[in-house]
Amino acid sequence: MAQLEHIEAIEKRLWSAADTLRANSNYASNEYFLPVMGLVFLRHAYSRYLAVKDEIEANLPSRGGVTRPLTKEDFSQKSAIFLQPEAQFDTLVALPDGADRAKAIIEAMESIEKDYESLRGVLPKNEYQELDSDVLGQLLRELNPDELKRVSGDVFGRIYEYFLTRFADQKAHDGGEFFTPVSLVSLIANVIEPESGTVLDPACGSGGMFVQSARVVERRHENPTEKLTFYGLEKNATTIRLAKMNLAVHGLEGNIQKSITYYEDPHELLCTCDFVMANPPFNVDEIDADKVRNDPRLPFGLPGINKKEKVSNGNYVWISYFYSYLNERGKAGFVMSSQASSAGRDEARVRQKLVETGDVDIMVAIRSNFFYTRTVPCELWFLNRAKPEEHRDKVLMIDARNIFRKVTRKIYDFSPEQEQNILAIVWLYRGQTGRYLDLVAGYCRRMLAEGESCFTTSNEKGETIAPLPDFIVSLSTLRSALEPFLKTLAKDAPHSEPLKELDDALPMFKADVEVFQRTVIEHQAGWQEQQATNGELRKAVDRLSSLADTSRDLVKQTDLIYKLACRLIETCENDCAARENDAWAGRDIIRARKSADEARNLAVEQLKQARYFWRQAHWLTERFPEAKLCDVEGLVKLVNRAEIEANDWSLTPGRYVGVAPEEEDENFDFEETLRDIHLELEGLNAEAAQLAATIKKNFEELGI
Repeated sequence: MAQLEHIEAIEKRLWSAADTLRANSNYASNEYFLPVMGLVFLRHAYSRYLAVKDEIEANLPSRGGVTRPLTKEDFSQKSAIFLQPEAQFDTLVALPDGADRAKAIIEAMESIEKDYESLRGVLPKNEYQELDSDVLGQLLRELNPDELKRVSGDVFGRIYEYFLTRFADQKAHDGGEFFTPVSLVSLIANVIEPESGTVLDPACGSGGMFVQSARVVERRHENPTEKLTFYGLEKNATTIRLAKMNLAVHGLEGNIQKSITYYEDPHELLCTCDFVMANPPFNVDEIDADKVRNDPRLPFGLPGINKKEKVSNGNYVWISYFYSYLNERGKAGFVMSSQASSAGRDEARVRQKLVETGDVDIMVAIRSNFFYTRTVPCELWFLNRAKPEEHRDKVLMIDARNIFRKVTRKIYDFSPEQEQNILAIVWLYRGQTGRYLDLVAGYCRRMLAEGESCFTTSNEKGETIAPLPDFIVSLSTLRSALEPFLKTLAKDAPHSEPLKELDDALPMFKADVEVFQRTVIEHQAGWQEQQATNGELRKAVDRLSSLADTSRDLVKQTDLIYKLACRLIETCENDCAARENDAWAGRDIIRARKSADEARNLAVEQLKQARYFWRQAHWLTERFPEAKLCDVEGLVKLVNRAEIEANDWSLTPGRYVGVAPEEEDENFDFEETLRDIHLELEGLNAEAAQLAATIKKNFEELGI
């Protein structure tokens, strides 16, 4: 969690730095978008290059003591791209003042295009000639901070996606429709699990579906370039460039054609695709009916025509196309407007025919505000032409509208664990009990690991820290800084009450921390004998509940004891004239208080993590106690065709699963609520500043 928050801070700082490029150029937001993404592409490519370079070099064959040179094929096998020295980011960062940075960046791009035919003419080049060299130098340095070299994982992959997200939020290109939220793409990919074969995205945008598909294969320790073949269709030429960059930086290639998918099918993949994934435009009402009337990709016929001879709503054109591309064992996963699942008249007729094929597999309802350009709710549709016979006339309905994480005031997503919990429902539906049990066991192990990390772990700098012991030490340091002044006061002075409360609470807190540590160690030792059966794992989750409760209580104690220390300081300053006394070590106390607050934050966040992972295990075992799929009110229901027919062939999950019973929130987090309020205010302030700037500009243009 600490690393995640650290990366989020870096992302915001990098975005702010990139925004200075626009402020110091003549580019509008839709113009500086591509050169910025080009630099982020270079940095992301360099990050992946460095991540695999040592491993590749260690395994290179040699003859006569001479090791052969690195090749682009070496890197493609590791889902990375090969970079010539002039294209490596450190080379660009090291350019001295006075150097022609624009020229160097263009040459870097050209060297990559020379090695990768699929990128020729794709990477931004001439766009950099319009930019100030000093501003470029500043941005290059900002994109290469030291702390990014210390964090683990595909961090720059996340930052690349963050920049796509922010540009989508600004509608800097194509109205922001080029980008599908990562959590939705990831869920789609992990439900259909494209293990090998042809993957088509007929509305591919920035290529996120392909990247997430490749990650599914990588988790199996296989090479996605050997397992998957990507085909894409996209109407916007600039978006195609973005998609090809996104693929290349992950060591992937795809055949992406410029096409208006409604009327064109350049790949000619009818009935041949193993997987179809997409996030098409919703509710389009401008499709020329005459042009598509006889299209073989409409096996269920036109969904309806309005008075203007246009298809009344394009949703079922897309759905029909997706279905028609599948081979006899193909699977599809796509995002669709929530209107489509219950639309009436001609659309209902098409939906009925689709349901009657038996190939509608899973429906997942998603709440509003997952998209940067659409506030409406949506649904994820999953088709499977190879459904097992026992599921042919059934559809799994999942209502995930109450499952979300708040990212900003306007935007929600799924946490990794929320996504895994939704997937666990799918696994149970498919009879994959082992995966479900592995997830529950993994949450329990993670809880114990997070509990252990309360006493020893590493920060983002790789330094060993001890969150709870460090907090206790920081309190002792603060208490010691106060002691010289406290000795000057009478026993019945105003400070006596808060001092007694603090001195009484501290030993109790230390004792509770010691008990918590012993309990964690005992559970860790006991876990070595843990059996992975459902019954035994349920018992383990029950056993660990007391440890989870203790971590919650320690959070409250940690906050309370810090507040007691602050209250003592404030009483001394306000009621005991501390600042006028020579024994008051003001600077030392300020430093000690700040240090204690930082230690408190670390301890609290670490304690929360222990309980958080227990709650994930409990969420699953409480809803699926037998490790089998069952109806859960407000969440999931397996619906048969007769029930769907009785409900006008509706595929809206909420129509079947009911309403979740209201639960008392024992885990109400006051600080988290304050964080949400802070996000709300931050968003409102940003909007106010933007509006004020617009008004000012308008006044200036009017000469007022």
